[in-house]
Parts: sequence; C-alpha cells; structure tokens
Amino acid sequence: METKAQLEISLKEAMKAGDDVRKRTVRMLLAAVRQVEIDRQVKLDEAAVLAIIQKEIKTRKEAVEEARHADRPDIVAATEAEIVVLQAYLPQAMSADELMALVEEAIAEAGAVSPADMGKVMKLLMPRVAGRAPGDQVSAAVRQLLQI
Repeated sequence: METKAQLEISLKEAMKAGDDVRKRTVRMLLAAVRQVEIDRQVKLDEAAVLAIIQKEIKTRKEAVEEARHADRPDIVAATEAEIVVLQAYLPQAMSADELMALVEEAIAEAGAVSPADMGKVMKLLMPRVAGRAPGDQVSAAVRQLLQI
C-alpha cells in the first residue's frame, strides 16, 4: 500500500482511537505532502512522500536539540513522540553494510574516480535508498569511498 494512502487510513484510526499525538502528527504530515503537491502541481510518487517524512523527522530532531538547550523537557517529550510516529511510516532502515555495497555499485556504474564525481554517484544512488537511509549518511559514505 502506498504511504500516502496508509497515512489517510492511519489518521482515521487515530481519530477513532483518540490518539492525539498520532492524529496531530499524521495531519501535519498529510498537510506537508499536499502542500508540496500543490506547489509543484503534481501527484507525488512514493519516493517523494518518503523524502518528506525524512525531512519532517530531521526538522523534529533539530527541534529536540533546541528544546534541550532551552531546558524544555515538555517540548522534548512531545517532539520525540512525534518522531516515533513518523518513523513508523518509513521502510526498514538500511544497514551500514548494505549502504556501502550500494555506494560501491553506484560508483562503479558511474565510473567515478574522484570527489568531483560525487554528483553523478548521488544521482544514481538516491532513488535506490529512498526512505531507507538519510541523505547525509549516503553522502558521507560516497565521500568516504571517493577519497581513497
């Protein structure tokens, strides 16, 4: 089932169950997806929806750090609960070994030999890891292998 359809169903279930955290988080996520669809005037594919989920998780992780620095445990707890809800919609995370194998494959396929070829490798790699590894982790792995 598509993630967007799964989100719609999950919203209805959260409303019936009275789960305010999940309801609020899923509503926000669906609003973000709809906003991107309206802005781009296209229906988003699965990879784009997963990218939005990852972006929302990253935003919340940054908010948790800021709340910790501001000594706001209430905000930290609420935001971490939202992160847990969002992570449930992502596919199983990719292990470091799986990621490195895909990076090596993409480097060979692109014929990359230096850090200057990083863009070519990332272009091949990102659709393959969509939703299973964050972009910063992917770029770090590519950079590491191209430095050799």
